[in-house]
Amino acid sequence: MTRQEAVNILMLSPFYFRMSPGDRINLLKEFCRDDHEIKKNESRFTEK
Repeated sequence: MTRQEAVNILMLSPFYFRMSPGDRINLLKEFCRDDHEIKKNESRFTEK
């Protein structure tokens, strides 16, 4: 997932707009990191 895709998803939440810019950046980093970890773990369990 690209950063822009993550921002588009996060912007769907009204809570996102109540956050400070610094908090938004931290949330974006956490969201992208979690997405990467999920995809990495999924690849370990898929059949080859």
